[in-house]
Amino acid sequence: MIRLSCSLLALAGALFYANAASAQTAANAAPEPAESPAPGAAVDEADTIIVTAKTTRSATAIPQSEIQKILPGVSPLKAIQTLPGVLYITADPWGLNEQNAQIFIHGFGGNQLGYTMDGIPLGDQSYGNYNGLSPQRAVISENVGRVVVATGAGDLATASNSNLGGTVETYSAQPLKQFGIQAAQTVGSYDTSRTYVRIDSGDFGGGNSGYISATRQRARAWDFNGNQGGYQANAKFVHEDHVGKLTLFFDYSDMVQPNEDSTVFFKPSAGGTATAVQLYTPYTKPFFYPAFDTYRTSYLSALGNTPAAEGSNYRNYYSDAQRTDFLGYGRYDLHLGERATWSTTGYFHHNDGAGVVAGPLGQSITVAQAYLDPNYANLATACRFGGNSNGTLSAGCLALAPAARGTDPATAAAAGAALVAATGGSGMITRTTEYRIDRWGVISAIDAQLGDHKIEFGGWYEHNSTTQWRRWYAVPVGNQALSSPYIRPLDVMQPLFTQYQGEAKIQQLQLHLQDTWQVNDKLLVQAGFKTSAQWATGTFPIQPAIGSLGGTTALPQGTINTFEWFLPAVGATYDFNGSETVYFNVQKNLRQYSAYLAGGGGPWFTGSQAAFDTFATQGKPETSWTYEAGLRSHRNFSGGIGFDAQLNYYHVVFNNRLLAISTNPGGIAGSGITGGTSILVNVGDVHTDGVDAAFTVRFGRTFSLYNALSYNLSTYQSDYTSSASGIGAATNTCIGGYLVVGGVVPTCGKLLAGIPKLLNKTVATLNLGIFEAQLIGDYVGKRPATFTNDVSVPDYFLTSLRLAAKIPDGVLPLRKLEVALNVTNLTDEKGWSSLSGPSATNSYSAYPIAPRQWFLTLSAAY
Repeated sequence: MIRLSCSLLALAGALFYANAASAQTAANAAPEPAESPAPGAAVDEADTIIVTAKTTRSATAIPQSEIQKILPGVSPLKAIQTLPGVLYITADPWGLNEQNAQIFIHGFGGNQLGYTMDGIPLGDQSYGNYNGLSPQRAVISENVGRVVVATGAGDLATASNSNLGGTVETYSAQPLKQFGIQAAQTVGSYDTSRTYVRIDSGDFGGGNSGYISATRQRARAWDFNGNQGGYQANAKFVHEDHVGKLTLFFDYSDMVQPNEDSTVFFKPSAGGTATAVQLYTPYTKPFFYPAFDTYRTSYLSALGNTPAAEGSNYRNYYSDAQRTDFLGYGRYDLHLGERATWSTTGYFHHNDGAGVVAGPLGQSITVAQAYLDPNYANLATACRFGGNSNGTLSAGCLALAPAARGTDPATAAAAGAALVAATGGSGMITRTTEYRIDRWGVISAIDAQLGDHKIEFGGWYEHNSTTQWRRWYAVPVGNQALSSPYIRPLDVMQPLFTQYQGEAKIQQLQLHLQDTWQVNDKLLVQAGFKTSAQWATGTFPIQPAIGSLGGTTALPQGTINTFEWFLPAVGATYDFNGSETVYFNVQKNLRQYSAYLAGGGGPWFTGSQAAFDTFATQGKPETSWTYEAGLRSHRNFSGGIGFDAQLNYYHVVFNNRLLAISTNPGGIAGSGITGGTSILVNVGDVHTDGVDAAFTVRFGRTFSLYNALSYNLSTYQSDYTSSASGIGAATNTCIGGYLVVGGVVPTCGKLLAGIPKLLNKTVATLNLGIFEAQLIGDYVGKRPATFTNDVSVPDYFLTSLRLAAKIPDGVLPLRKLEVALNVTNLTDEKGWSSLSGPSATNSYSAYPIAPRQWFLTLSAAY
């Protein structure tokens, strides 16, 4: 595992030492945050972005002090965007909004990486998650000790069933050894207010210490009238003696995030043309809330249809994500003599939440009519209302003989008006995806030093019970207060109907064995393997009505058990002279099937029992072989000058790449409001080659410059074809071009959608004692936006600035008093950040870059 040789700054220390150096240095990353330094201790290497690590894998880390410099309260995932090989983008400056968040590391997307907090699994970070929670909901940002990123392949002991690629490990800060109170207040653009308080007990005898902490955040979205934020609380207790160490941790998070909708783009194929509707691509699509009457009477038609000229880029009344989480763990590290430790952790996590969209009835009419129109079964298929056509018969319907229609124009108009009345009389309807997660698990490992060998044997078991409901609610015209992004609909009314309910029971088992052999003073060899097993059963106690979910007659049910008993890893480091080290690592990883039952890329949402059965018997989980090698250098020169660098090359062979292609794309997180099943395609192999180069030069404590340049080339190795049954396969062809020919999508040789070839990150820090300035630059290269690369998104370069001043030590009876100004997107760059819902050709969805914003933080520590 990655180890840390120097202590990192926990929150109180970071507040006190605002003048600490901001250089990047070489250090190891540890599995447990080190104790905070006492007041007055030197913290040269603890306050730096760590670009080198003494491991066989490429690993970088960012400590707590640097995280909070980016922006107080920033998401741990947003903080790592400065690290080499990492692309993390969201449409808000904190990186908190989960609907539009995207992360890529060395060609792997967010749900193909592993995530932990203090070793506790956080799931695969998919939006609408079924097996975890985001790091920012697991621990308060200011309580993060550091974040460690293994960009190539994660440690064998990582508790994750999705880490095909690297891992992101977040660690909570340790309690202070002395009593202390810390507080911070942030105000800024768009009525931002964030309050943070932490009380440390200090050591109160017997090796006992702990802290309690809470935060409240509220910030209006920059492009619509919605307030994002919520409440969060942490508590941590540590007891340590000669027998061992007990750690208890608890997290409560209650989060509300009103969401914006992405903009849908269309580019015609060569020789084709786009309509005016397809070319309508607004930069933002702000929702109307709380202008209820304006939306209902000035934007919507009487039957709840949106302006035809806006097409897929219509506007909703509001949408939001609401999540409540309880997370806790207990860990005991038992000393089995002087050279062995047995560490065991038990944890639990409960989540309940809802994703809510209140919008036009016309856009959801294909679902609503199936449940609320008593004449629905008697209508010819062509005479059922189409999207945004409530009350109107299509040309195809009118072409039928009157006796075959089951309706006529006058009856259809009356039926449309009746549907408006049935859904509250406002012309709107609310769709929710409601969630429940209850999971618990045990992680245990024995770590023993046997001569020159360090043996680690351990395992992880998790039981997860999860439910997703797709429900629809009325929007009553006579009681506007019931329709709000700050209320869960089920708390104030009963649903009109539940479209479907999915229940999943998932068990995970992972074992690992690893030997780290210190051959001599220079050579270290590490080898081992892990197993990965999943038992997953998905059922649908409530099935969708026929016609309400595309052509699906019933969602598939059943069990898929997958086992991989040997996932090996081998690596080595060789230290030439105490300053330069070479390393390599070869590792195989696997991603288990997703058991999310309300969409996504798992077999349970392919739309047919036949497609599911095919995957259950013939499907292969995604696997990868990662090969990486590199050179590290750590040099100190006279005059306080230091230089650290890491050069890393990686090659990845990604087998059985699965693409989940939505059958109903659109502007809401990449899919249409009515939802739809996925076509799950095994597109064969993806090969990746890349280089990360990062360096830091330090001039004492006064100035440091960090830069990381990354090149990535991830390409499909075959075209693919899909079928209406919900499955598809690689064709082992390379037809070239951009046009789909005979059902074959020409992806061979094309870049993975959303991943740029080039990234460059820069952090320059000037420290003048009580004053500090930091400038961050983030370059993201051009990104292909479709599977065939016929459309791309331009590159962009964002900068941010921090100016801080603190009261000199000894002036006040405080450990620290500091004021800091953060400015994000300093040059007010416009462009497109997150991409969602890529299709084979022609179209994609994107979110805009957040504009320049400022935030002023006053922080103090006693």
